Amino acid sequence: MDNGSLALLIPLTALMIPFFAIWTKHQRRIEEIRARSTAEQAAQYAAQTTRLEDRVRVLERIITDRGANLASEIEALRSDDAPDVASKKLQ
Repeated sequence: MDNGSLALLIPLTALMIPFFAIWTKHQRRIEEIRARSTAEQAAQYAAQTTRLEDRVRVLERIITDRGANLASEIEALRSDDAPDVASKKLQ
């Protein structure tokens, strides 16, 4: 390398340092925003999962409660007093 090229590279290197610092700061900021967004999405998914679990619990309770009643109604229909149960349902 001759002296002219070296004389040109030294100032260019000095000028590139601030640009590199700005680029690094920008990349850090992008990653912070991305991490915040990911955390918000995780919180939304957790809240949605909780709501869905609550709904499933309610549905399970409805099904099991109704299932017990349904089983007793079926057994009542199988017995001899079936017309009494059927007439009670119609009223």
